[in-house]
Amino acid sequence: MSIAKLAEAYKNIDKANAEDPNKEKINNVFVSKELIYGQRMTDTIEDFEPNASEALKLAARSQHICRWEIPRKNYAMDRIGYLKWREELKKFHALKASEILKEVGYDTETIDRVSFLIQKKKLKKDNDTQTLEDVICLVFLRFYYESFLVKHTDQKVIDILQKTWRKMSEKGHESALQLSYSERALDLIKQALSKDS
Repeated sequence: MSIAKLAEAYKNIDKANAEDPNKEKINNVFVSKELIYGQRMTDTIEDFEPNASEALKLAARSQHICRWEIPRKNYAMDRIGYLKWREELKKFHALKASEILKEVGYDTETIDRVSFLIQKKKLKKDNDTQTLEDVICLVFLRFYYESFLVKHTDQKVIDILQKTWRKMSEKGHESALQLSYSERALDLIKQALSKDS
């Protein structure tokens, strides 16, 4: 693993994500949403899977690269529209990441692997794809779940939690249950798991 090349890739991915016009307030400073999302993905994967491959680390950092360029509102506001948007995003993120990694000097094999992982191919069958999915779910639960649950009904939250849980591995489940939650957030997780068992 080339530490210098990885650092340069992170820097260039962050530079692209810093263009996100959507902001999140962190310690009284407004930060581009996708910039902080990518950094949270990296922090989480370093903790969850310290021996992650270079391709997996790159895929985690670029998971949402330039996401704002393909807004949800451009697609029909139904299930079919949502799924189409998600599929388009996967290809878009893979392409954006590939362009940056090529500029940094990564070989075709690494770039193809990163693209494979970003598109979450062979989930449940490919260990790295599964680890990436676990990290995505853990980042959601740790950083976005509490704000999500105040905007939606309990039933909607329980439904999303059940879908999230099904995507995760046993190791992911263990890590998720070790996170800190508010009383209501934890109660909804318990309800989701009891209904899903």
